[in-house]
Formats: sequence, C-alpha cells, structure tokens
Amino acid sequence: MKKIIFGLLVVCSGIAACKKDTVTPPADTVKYMSFTANSSWNYALTDNLTSVTTNYTITSTDRDSTINSKAYHVFTNSGGANQYYFLSGSDYYNFQNLPATLSGNLFENIYLKDNAAAGTSWSQNYSVSTSGVPLTITIVNTIAEKGISKTVNNIAYTDVTHVTSTIAVSAFGIPLPASAITSDVQSFYAKKYGLIQSVNKININYSGIVSNTDQQTILKSADIK
Repeated sequence: MKKIIFGLLVVCSGIAACKKDTVTPPADTVKYMSFTANSSWNYALTDNLTSVTTNYTITSTDRDSTINSKAYHVFTNSGGANQYYFLSGSDYYNFQNLPATLSGNLFENIYLKDNAAAGTSWSQNYSVSTSGVPLTITIVNTIAEKGISKTVNNIAYTDVTHVTSTIAVSAFGIPLPASAITSDVQSFYAKKYGLIQSVNKININYSGIVSNTDQQTILKSADIK
C-alpha cells in the first residue's frame, strides 16, 4: 500500500531579524496503510513460473475482528479470503497463511516497523508440523532502505521503505541445510498507500518436500479515502 508525506514549515520574518524560538515538530500522522472504510487497492500478481497474471482488489471494510486479543481490521479480497491487518504504534501486523508446504497454518507477522532505521532487523519464530515433522520457521525482516523514491506501474512514490525477508527452517530442532530452503523476499511500502510492490521467491527441496514460488505483486492503482 503507498504514502504521501505532510510536513510543517514554520517561517518567521521581520525587518531586522527573526526570534529564535524552539519549535517541536508535530508527530507524523501519515502511516504506511489506510484503515478508512471503502479505501481500495488494485493489484496485479504475476506468477513468473507460469507467466499468469491475476488482478485483484483489496477493500477496507468498516469492521474489525479480534485475533490474539488484537482488533484486526478486516479487508476484503476480490481474489480470495479476507485479509487482516493491525497497527500498534509503529508496528504493522498481518494475519495470514504460511505456504502450503510449510503447513499452511495461520500466523501473526510483524511485517513493518515504520520507526526503525535502515539496517534494523527483527525475527519471529513459528512452531508448526507438516507430514508429522515438527518444524520451527524463523522469518527475519530487515529495513534495507528508508525514505527512497520508487516508480511502480508508472506511478512515482516517495518516502518508501524497502523491507527484505529471509526464511529459515529447523526440523526436530536441527537447522535444515542452506540448500534446502532459499528465499528472496522484497517488499516496498509507501506512506498512505502501503504495499506498492513485492517480490517473493521461495524454493524448498528437503526430504521429499519440494515447492517453488516466484511471484511479483504490483499496485496498479488505489483509491484512499
């Protein structure tokens, strides 16, 4: 989803000089997602393995749903199940499914910290079971870039945050070899709009479990209320 930055410029002028007062700038209230009802985002998801592109629309509703004692806001998805997002201070959460080969379980994920500096990382662990094998999945998110400009679908966005994500898996407490799972996940969030582009490449090949994902999602247009 995408963003517009609003700033405050304080100008003092006089014939001789300006009085040098200390001014505390207001907090930035423009967030990296809109929860206003009827806001909508039109996305295109391209599967690079099949060369198939699917268009879908995310629309903000006027209702919340309690998940893990949090009031997640509900968004409808024209291409599938509802999506759930929650904002706590500077932490952005979503509630979604893991890949089917990694159990498909629903999990809660902090996907963005809008107050974190470039280079900041945070990790989250999830315990699941697939084919009777207990797995620990670790997702590490890192602020790769902050305050950048990016053009997506011929639309120029400013104040964009770039987040990279890596995935590691342990079975029975033993880390899988590096060759068993490789991931390249890149997400770009713009103020006001949220996700404007993502690249998801996840390859799994271990003990008979084989899964390859190579997808790109772009924001085609948005109507933010």
